[in-house]
Amino acid sequence: MNGSPKTKVLFLCTGNSARSQMAEAWLRVLGGDGFEVFSAGLEPYGVNPFTVRVMEETGYSMQDHRSKHINDFIGSIDFDHLITVCGNADERCPVFPGMGKRQHWPFDDPADFQGTEEQKLAFFRSIRDQIKARIEAWLAEEDNLA
Repeated sequence: MNGSPKTKVLFLCTGNSARSQMAEAWLRVLGGDGFEVFSAGLEPYGVNPFTVRVMEETGYSMQDHRSKHINDFIGSIDFDHLITVCGNADERCPVFPGMGKRQHWPFDDPADFQGTEEQKLAFFRSIRDQIKARIEAWLAEEDNLA
């Protein structure tokens, strides 16, 4: 994609602690240089330690990830795609200039899961893998539209 502008994508959820962080990480890995990827939350909580663990199991370093508020981006970046990954964000997401195509990909919130540490890790892994599969499918759809 030399010379072509990168496709800008924002993943949005409530806390920017798990699902949107995973989606940002996966699109960075799977989308390559053609994408500029961001994530944000309506009420950022900080990156969940389980998110860090399950993403680092795949070899992806979460070292540079931090929770960001959607207001950090409104009016400063024109996104080609805004993808909400939780129902709360989908319902409450403001419409703003430069938003681009909006989509909703619902995933269960792994941070809400109750159980032992191993059960929580298993649930976070399940959501991680669901998000990866959805991004792979989306990238295939985008290639077919190009």
